[in-house]
Amino acid sequence: MTRKLPIIAVATAPGRAGVGIVRISGQNLQNIANALFQKPLSPRQATLLALRDAGGQTIDQLIAIYFVAPASFTGEDVLELQCHGGPQLLELVMKRCLELGKNEGLVIAEPGEFTLRAYLNNKIDLAQAEAIADLIDAQSEAAVRGAARSLQGAFSEDINDLIEEITQLRILVESTLDFPEEEIEFLENAQARDRLLAVKTKLQSLRDGAKQGKILRDGIQLVLAGAPNVGKSSLLNRLAGEEVAIVTPVAGTTRDRVKESISIEGVPMHVIDTAGLRETADVVEAMGIERSWDSIRMADLVIFLTDPNSGEDGLKQRILEQIPSKCPVLEVINKTDLIAPNRADPPNGAILISAKTGEGIEVLKQKVLEIVGWNGPQEGAIVARRRHLDCLERASEHIAQSEQFAANGNNSLELFAEELFLAQNHLGQITGKLLPDDLLGKIFSQFCIGK
Repeated sequence: MTRKLPIIAVATAPGRAGVGIVRISGQNLQNIANALFQKPLSPRQATLLALRDAGGQTIDQLIAIYFVAPASFTGEDVLELQCHGGPQLLELVMKRCLELGKNEGLVIAEPGEFTLRAYLNNKIDLAQAEAIADLIDAQSEAAVRGAARSLQGAFSEDINDLIEEITQLRILVESTLDFPEEEIEFLENAQARDRLLAVKTKLQSLRDGAKQGKILRDGIQLVLAGAPNVGKSSLLNRLAGEEVAIVTPVAGTTRDRVKESISIEGVPMHVIDTAGLRETADVVEAMGIERSWDSIRMADLVIFLTDPNSGEDGLKQRILEQIPSKCPVLEVINKTDLIAPNRADPPNGAILISAKTGEGIEVLKQKVLEIVGWNGPQEGAIVARRRHLDCLERASEHIAQSEQFAANGNNSLELFAEELFLAQNHLGQITGKLLPDDLLGKIFSQFCIGK
């Protein structure tokens, strides 16, 4: 990334709108501002100006705001141009800015480069930077609120508090290593075990919150699977509240995956209706079935639908045996509106529904939330990523190991201190204090242009 040169990008979403914003950030933008408007701009004041092309013709009448470093989002000088929001107009504004900023080295920003500069200039930490992207991509009200809390620093503050507690414990341990004659009484006098237990408890609480936060951010990959004509498409339509999949009495109607995103109690659900699983000589249907298995292998939960009137118990067993053991499976018996009243009770754990009438759908939704581990909206919830969970899990492993060394007494104090150090490092990676540059680049490359 071009971290020394001034950068420019459109900061608003593609498409037509009343307002479109072009943002420039760099070490010193006064020369570029003077070239654009032939006058100096007062810092932090909105000024109505005309931007003209090389021939003196007006491109747009816009509002310009100049932010002087370090009082800006990136920590550099920032020039924000609020234009009319036509795509072609914004393209002309960008082109003119690049022409007049050529001598200053102005270049088009790479994805996430504005936020990266804010991070590098200590305006935000890495967890807050990621929260910006999560706030933009949030798929539910709960996800918006969780990302906003992370952006405000709630998650980072919890991480930093935990790091500080581990630091204080390390100081006690490592200072005792310099006085071997006092090692025997160290653990008792410094209450090291109590402090370690407090760290362990807080870390577990953070892990639990991060698991819920990951569900809020990424949603749940929910796959509807089963033999042909058991009602998978009907269930998708029922969950979505509209006809998103074709439903006919003909087995094999769905030949490819149909995806729909819904929300259950604020939790994003990415529901995938798959082709009916069976042996077939039809090449197109066979391709759809193979894609169905690809979706099943990536699922957070498979809803396995059956039709109690089909008599396909042998096929059902063969399909269930092929579903990976790591993937949770919820058996759902559909078409209860057609079940005889004296029919035997369903298998243990199975749920009875009717996708046609809606019977049992609310029970199904609650069971799905229970299986995926959703505990309901919580006060102070944050949005988390898989990266955060990995760091917290590794830190937990080192804390557990340090607990074992602490139990061994003074003979293991050096190892005790080392495990605390490793746990501290993994926590530091969440906020970016101890993160490799290659991983940093990968994280910001996933941001949108202009952010």
